[in-house]
Amino acid sequence: MSEQFSKGQQVAEPKITPQTEMLAIPPRKSKLFIGIPKESSFQENRVALVPSGVASLVGGGHRILIESEAGVKSNFSDLDYTEAGAEISYDKKEIFEADIILKVAPLKMDELEYLRPNQILITPLHLPTISQEYLEKLKQKRVIALAKEYIKDDFNSFPIVRILSEIAGYSAMLTAAELLSITGEGTGVLLGGISGVPSAKVVVLGAGVVGEYATRAALGLGAEVRIFDNNINKLMRLQNNVGRKIYTSVLNPFYLEAELIQADVAIGAFHSKTGRTPILVSEDVVMKMKPGSVIIDVSIDQGGCFATSEVTDHKNPTIVKHDVIHYGVPNIASRVARTASIATSNILSSILFKAAGHGSIEHLLYDNAGLRNGVYMYKGCLTNEYLGRRFSMKSMDLNLLLTSSI
Repeated sequence: MSEQFSKGQQVAEPKITPQTEMLAIPPRKSKLFIGIPKESSFQENRVALVPSGVASLVGGGHRILIESEAGVKSNFSDLDYTEAGAEISYDKKEIFEADIILKVAPLKMDELEYLRPNQILITPLHLPTISQEYLEKLKQKRVIALAKEYIKDDFNSFPIVRILSEIAGYSAMLTAAELLSITGEGTGVLLGGISGVPSAKVVVLGAGVVGEYATRAALGLGAEVRIFDNNINKLMRLQNNVGRKIYTSVLNPFYLEAELIQADVAIGAFHSKTGRTPILVSEDVVMKMKPGSVIIDVSIDQGGCFATSEVTDHKNPTIVKHDVIHYGVPNIASRVARTASIATSNILSSILFKAAGHGSIEHLLYDNAGLRNGVYMYKGCLTNEYLGRRFSMKSMDLNLLLTSSI
């Protein structure tokens, strides 16, 4: 080897050339433009975003345009919103120039005229009041429409439904107590009873969040409660949460009829994950209930679980069928508008911040299955299978539509 190399020569070392590394680039945060029209239907008193939520979003660089006096019925003034950084508009049409429209109640037919293609619409979907004409109009506008009550979170639960269900459960029982009184056209029964006088009997259909909070209120007032649900785990959880042993049963039609015949109050508290709530109580059973008894069908926004239930409003909240008082207001949480507005605003603000981090709500749909669950109209295509069957309209799988647009 020494003969091949002269003195002082060195073997050249191989050179290492650095290679380009491909790093994932996070999506660019976008600035959202959000419009909040004033509610004008269903005697709705709530507002989609409260000033604290507006302040957080404006602080993040987003633009909020709200119609004048949109928050007045929830005790939030225009001054509260301007101080939070929102812009006030007196022209409803100007509000609909925003990219994202937030509403507490569904849009009215005349408001649909303001929509434009690719706009994001986030409202409830009141199934009893929805019509084929309404859906056809949304298809023509080619918007992306999400139903708030079907949006899921990372834990596969319905956050807006849950928070409003807590309010609805309490409110339902307080409303029932009022309707049982003589001034409420009831039989004059005190829900909790007193010493020497039996308390009223309450039957709750559904052991979910509404059922739990209605039960808490009923027990707190001293009523006797019966709870029915086919989900044994829900019944067990409810008993653990209320901290006492109470009557629970599966939805056996014989047991249910026997309890309803003796009940002073019946609460409908079922929630469907995809479409209409199943009818659990037939008209024949309602006819056997005590005259002057009260039905509060909290499930009415999904069709109701009593065959005799009808949609009512806050001005005329009750109807009487077969001598039984029926309460069917779909936006029962609107009775406590300020509390309900703050609760939903917290959830919507979180969704909007997450959407901004992904670039837009549409981009968030690709990564968030929970948000996709709320979409029922996507750029001219109906994506809710239940609505398609109900109105004999063609529905398409949202996942396929999103894949085809990549």
